[in-house]
Amino acid sequence: MKRIYITMLALTSVLASCKDNELFEKEMYKNEVALISSSYHNTFQEIVPLAEAEVTGYIAASVGGTHAPSKDMVIQLEEDQAQLDIYNRSLFDADENLYAKLLPRDKYEILDYKIQIKAGERTGRTRVKLKPAGLSPDSTYFIGLKTSDATGIDINPKKKTILYQVLIKNAYASQAENTFYSMTGLGNGMVTAGNKKIFPLTGNSVRVIAGNESFENNIDHINKSSIILEVGADNRVEIKPYRDIVVTQIDDDPRYPNIFKVEESFGRKFNVFLLSYSYVLMVRHGICKKSCESKSSASQLLL
Repeated sequence: MKRIYITMLALTSVLASCKDNELFEKEMYKNEVALISSSYHNTFQEIVPLAEAEVTGYIAASVGGTHAPSKDMVIQLEEDQAQLDIYNRSLFDADENLYAKLLPRDKYEILDYKIQIKAGERTGRTRVKLKPAGLSPDSTYFIGLKTSDATGIDINPKKKTILYQVLIKNAYASQAENTFYSMTGLGNGMVTAGNKKIFPLTGNSVRVIAGNESFENNIDHINKSSIILEVGADNRVEIKPYRDIVVTQIDDDPRYPNIFKVEESFGRKFNVFLLSYSYVLMVRHGICKKSCESKSSASQLLL
């Protein structure tokens, strides 16, 4: 009797093990589709050069499983803001001034809202035409997309959405990373030094806070204290006001002749701006604050 009991127990264990193996193999073999993105709120970054009027990017999908699919798989995409709303609330709560934005519709075109993964392959993609001119370096832009339900296709529920982020760059700065230049020079005749954050504006221009003014991440301060450095074809730099500041370029300084150049030292290349100008900080309605006397700045910016 004892021997029969043991045999039956062993047989039951074998049957259970076989069932578990069948389920495991079924999961392994299942072709499940996912939009390709990071684990950080399903974001994907496309870095776009401002020097080009139109850039092609891609939105891609992949399929899992032990084997590649045996037939074509077509995934339909549609615009969706829900994931962006979750992103903004998670990161910034009620501070709407910091919210990321949907990329304006005139700045992109998705040529086909379908992604096809061909039989025997693991990935598929669709093209996006991007027009970066005019995008602000102070804003975060996304295209929000999600997959529609597709008959006979398993979609990974955690990867059915994507926040496709568009970041701008030029030869001097990039929105994808904090671009800091080290500054040395003279301000009102006194030695000055510090780090200056540079923002890309167009294919050949950047924005920077004037002189040794401090940087504050708010629009009023940026408008009040920023200048534009525009690099010509001959690498001459034209210094312009960004918004409210009054700036005068000084072109007769031999040490700081308002040029851009690339220097090489110990096998490394450095971007260098040699600048000389004077400026006055203004508030709205053209009234100058008491602390905003005319200042001069002659400096070297080096990255």
